[in-house]
Formats: sequence, structure tokens, C-alpha cells
Amino acid sequence: MLAGSLVGVALEVSMPRSISGVAADVNDAKITVVGVPDKVGVAARVFPRDGYEDRVARDAAIADWLDELGVELVVLSGYMAILDGAFIARFAGRIVNVHPSLLPAFTGLHAVQQAVDYGVKVFGVTVHFVDEGVDTGPVILQDSVVLENAVDADEVLAALRPLEHRLLPEAVRLVAAGAVQADPAVPRRMLIRHER
Repeated sequence: MLAGSLVGVALEVSMPRSISGVAADVNDAKITVVGVPDKVGVAARVFPRDGYEDRVARDAAIADWLDELGVELVVLSGYMAILDGAFIARFAGRIVNVHPSLLPAFTGLHAVQQAVDYGVKVFGVTVHFVDEGVDTGPVILQDSVVLENAVDADEVLAALRPLEHRLLPEAVRLVAAGAVQADPAVPRRMLIRHER
């Protein structure tokens, strides 16, 4: 499942496995779901927030659709809703998210604005596994950029976008290849096995 500004990037990047489907909970100019199947032959569906009794029902519908497609890994990109615990349990250890901060700092919404307001000098991007918390899952990859005098969140987001576009596909490739494993000594620490 991909939603948001990185959908196009993920669809264009060479992945070790095919992308089964693109799901979104809104259909607007920022979410490129309409037209995706025609462009790249990927199933796409919008699950509107107001089209279901509640979040639990919507998330169950999304999970059922993903299961029908045979999805092995769920990738969140710009998906600005908290997933229901049953959804997370159904895809446990198989949901990846990208977040515009160096977690565990600045979780949740408006992370870049939080960082700007705090006065940080180093901004970054984290790709992590999703758990039932908000941006609390184990970190897969991180990268950063130094912006010593940042005062505008939009400018910081623009500087972070290339990191997002590089890290998310890289993390997906690593997870799909089985190169990301929990450290037996510290299970929330993810160890990356690089090919030699």
C-alpha cells in the first residue's frame, strides 16, 4: 500500500518484487491513485474515510483487499492516518513507513515544523517498521541533512524529499531481500546485512 508523494517514485524504482497495489484513503491531486493502473498496470483503490462506519471498518476493508492481492509487504508513504491494531496485527512485521524526522524525535503530525520550532540544526528521514504506537516502530534506515539556520518547514521538507526518495525504496529492497533482521540482543534494533 502506497499513498502520497512517494507513490510515483516507488512505482518507477526497480524493486526486487512487484508492487501489487496502491491504496489511499483520500483521492486528491497529491495522491496519484487515479490513473495508476493505466500507467503501470498496478491495482489501485481509494478507501475514503467517510465511506466506512469507522476506522476499524475501513482498515479491515483495506486489509481484506491487500490479502486478496497477495501482498507480502505494506509500504506507507504519506499515509496520514493511524492504522487499527487489528490491521497491524494482521501484517505484523510487514509494514514499513517513512517519516520526516530522525526518530525517536518529533513523532506524529507536523514533525518538520516541530523540529524547526525546537531549533534543531540536523533534520532527517527515518524508514521504520510500524507498530501500534505513533512512529515508534524499529528503525530500518535513517539519513540526515544539516540546515543550521532553518526557519521554514516547507524548505526543510524540500531538502528532505531526496532523502525520502532514496531511503524508502532502499529499505523496501532490503526488507524484501530478507536483509533486515532484529538483533537478538536488542530486538527493536534492526541489523542490516549488506551484500558483498
